[in-house]
Amino acid sequence: MADTLKGFLASHPDAALAIGAPDREWLTYADLRALAGSVSSALHAAGVGRSDRVAIVLPNGPEMAAAFVTIAQTATTAPLNPAYREDEFAFYIEDLKAKAVVLMEGDEGPAYAAAKKLGVKVLRVSVEEGAPAGQFSLTGAPGVAADTSAPEAGDVALILHTSGTTSRPKIVPLLQSNVAASAHNIATSLALTAEDRCMNVMPLFHIHGLLAAVSSTLSTGGQVWCAPGFDALRFFGWLRDSDPTWYTAVPTMHQAILSRAGRNADVIENARLRFLRSSSASLPGPVMEKLYETFGAPVVEGYGMTEAAHQMCSNPLRAGSQKPGAVGVPAGPEVRIAHEEDAVLIDSASIGEVVISGPNVTPGYEGNPEANEKNFFEADGKRWFRTGDQGTFDADGYLTLTGRLKEIINRGGEKVSPLEVDGVLSAHPAIAQIVTFALPHPKLGEEVAAAVVLREGEEITDRDVRDFASERLADFKVPRKVIILDEIPKGATGKLQRIGLAEKLGLVEAAS
Repeated sequence: MADTLKGFLASHPDAALAIGAPDREWLTYADLRALAGSVSSALHAAGVGRSDRVAIVLPNGPEMAAAFVTIAQTATTAPLNPAYREDEFAFYIEDLKAKAVVLMEGDEGPAYAAAKKLGVKVLRVSVEEGAPAGQFSLTGAPGVAADTSAPEAGDVALILHTSGTTSRPKIVPLLQSNVAASAHNIATSLALTAEDRCMNVMPLFHIHGLLAAVSSTLSTGGQVWCAPGFDALRFFGWLRDSDPTWYTAVPTMHQAILSRAGRNADVIENARLRFLRSSSASLPGPVMEKLYETFGAPVVEGYGMTEAAHQMCSNPLRAGSQKPGAVGVPAGPEVRIAHEEDAVLIDSASIGEVVISGPNVTPGYEGNPEANEKNFFEADGKRWFRTGDQGTFDADGYLTLTGRLKEIINRGGEKVSPLEVDGVLSAHPAIAQIVTFALPHPKLGEEVAAAVVLREGEEITDRDVRDFASERLADFKVPRKVIILDEIPKGATGKLQRIGLAEKLGLVEAAS
């Protein structure tokens, strides 16, 4: 197994296809290796080398995928969301101690303004007309001599920030070896080969797209076809044009895809999908079953997070072995259950905090000893990371999550798992999307609430939703407040976010 990103590309045949995109020729592995060489030369000429940090602010698509893979062979990558405002870019660029920012030629938007204000070097990506997908030139002003030695397994390949809720986001450094181990784990759990083709619709500033779609594919010599982001209206056209064997997405994307599946039956019938993958949030059981029924391919749910370089567990690929509502079996790292407060491992059949240990796990948060003390502990001769998720293993070794510890609703001392309520309400035939969340309550502390999006053409009332829940859940778990919406607010990566949702929906005053 390769232990660096450069090692991914070393043995794949020159003529094999690597990166594709809509209306573009394919980039071959020979092209990608040559691109890595030219990018390395451009970085060194600009004074950027091993261990220097490069913020990448590029649109979703093949250039972003290629930039990550090639820049990480010379320096440390730090992809940022192109939708940030100037103040956000300034915060992240400064927090990262970035030596350079990579932008498209002609981009003089907020990232450019932030870089200029901070005095950080700007490097430009330019694409010749008719160039293969992902092919680009990198240019920038000359710089002082850089460390031109190649990154090794213990060097940082990728830096990401955790998404903060109320606290300052934490910096997560992922080593070359972490990325390599995770890519290998994902490829193994999905039985990926050089014959597979992934259609990527995930944002490429996010660990899910970077590792599950791009890195795992390239580690096996397969092909990754990069859409310019997710668009439910264009998804089935892309599916037809790219001819993938799999795609990976978050549950909200899968639900949007299902809403348009009926009018695209011909595309689905002709697709050669070997499986579908879902990750980054829990996939409701009824959605998994509907996807399988619609596409006739196994739906593999992966459980991952940034600190694990994405994947920790995965539902097995074998048809019929996926358990709706479970996030699968350990798929790479060791996964155990720990006491929610004490630093001790407990029986896996108990409910507790999910903890992990393995070569894909970050060595620790950067510059944050307090967070490291809180989130890591030693047991059984290993270093364990606390995921913040509550869960339990069943008799077959499948992990079921019962919620984020911070998201568990405490209703007057009675604990309610939002995931459990989601799972029950998502089975209602009129409900397309559901997110259960905590609503502050003056006496109970918190009350159960739910935001609901209905399927097209359906009409039900909040009372109908509550009645459906009351027939299937204990009374204290039934949402007392149900909001029916056209769309539920989401985070930058398409995930539904429970914490703070009551404020976003105007149900309580925002905390000052």
